[in-house]
Amino acid sequence: MHEIGVREVVQVAGFSFNLETLYMTWIAMAIVILIAFLATRSLKLVPTGWQNAIEMVVTALNEQLDANMGKRGPMFAPLIITLFLFLLVSNWLGLIPLMSSPTNDLNTTLALALMIVVMLHVLGLYYRGWKYIKHFFEPIFPFVVINIIDEIAKPITLAFRLFGNILAGEILIIILLMLVPIWMPIPSVIWLAFSIFIGGVQAFIFTMLSMAYLAGAIHKDDE
Repeated sequence: MHEIGVREVVQVAGFSFNLETLYMTWIAMAIVILIAFLATRSLKLVPTGWQNAIEMVVTALNEQLDANMGKRGPMFAPLIITLFLFLLVSNWLGLIPLMSSPTNDLNTTLALALMIVVMLHVLGLYYRGWKYIKHFFEPIFPFVVINIIDEIAKPITLAFRLFGNILAGEILIIILLMLVPIWMPIPSVIWLAFSIFIGGVQAFIFTMLSMAYLAGAIHKDDE
């Protein structure tokens, strides 16, 4: 029997840690580092192999950064590119037998979302100062309640969208493997291919929304 959502938890200094999530997170980080090493160990003027694949990702994300953040885009390129690669690898890890995605744990997705939202407010205050605080009271003072609710909703929607899609995909793969006979793998293969697609889409959506939030924080009214 498969126990969905049951994780091994250890207590350290009064804090609870999900070991499976930690292991999978470390594996995802190691894979991202390995991909970066393979893509940059032998750089060529005409890229091939890993260099070609990563350059396509980097070029596409840099174009989005230029379109959304303008001249400040290159400053955030390392964060955005690393975030996308980490999410992509994490989302796909759970499709490998005996492994699970770090992003099927709400703790992971909420931590990433909170990181983006904290950066959003810090950068907003740094680049816009009083004008950033003032926008919470626009267009009129009572709208401060709605604007604060909107800010609270940002990490929640970011976290739950990614968490829900990845967890649902892995649950359905487990159910299909339990229901479909071993000699009829076509439904499982089709859903696996669809899950690969969904994992890529969810990584892209999370990254693009993060970029849009940060762009709104650093945008100056006189630009």
